Amino acid sequence: MNKRHFLLALAAAIALPSLPALAADVRPFPATAKRGKIKFGYAPDIAIDGKLRQLSPAARIFSEENLTVVPNMLADATFIVNYTEDMNGYIDRIWILTQDEMRLPAANTR
Repeated sequence: MNKRHFLLALAAAIALPSLPALAADVRPFPATAKRGKIKFGYAPDIAIDGKLRQLSPAARIFSEENLTVVPNMLADATFIVNYTEDMNGYIDRIWILTQDEMRLPAANTR
């Protein structure tokens, strides 16, 4: 390995760990995502904008850091979220929004 290859490998090793942090600033939400204020009850019960709803059996909840969260960890908590519904009307995906994401228009209002 010559000096040039070594320097390229070193630069890549230094730069690559910071790339996921840069990409994490923007989460792509589906075009069908809706926005609402959610209050978690005891799974599968939730309320979105005051209307009682239920989580689907395979619901996925993503935190502000885009990590999955177990619904029972959020009992009695309230958040502004983007969410999608399955074909039966159950809520199947929820993204708890960051302050920056709350300022952006919801996907279904663009």
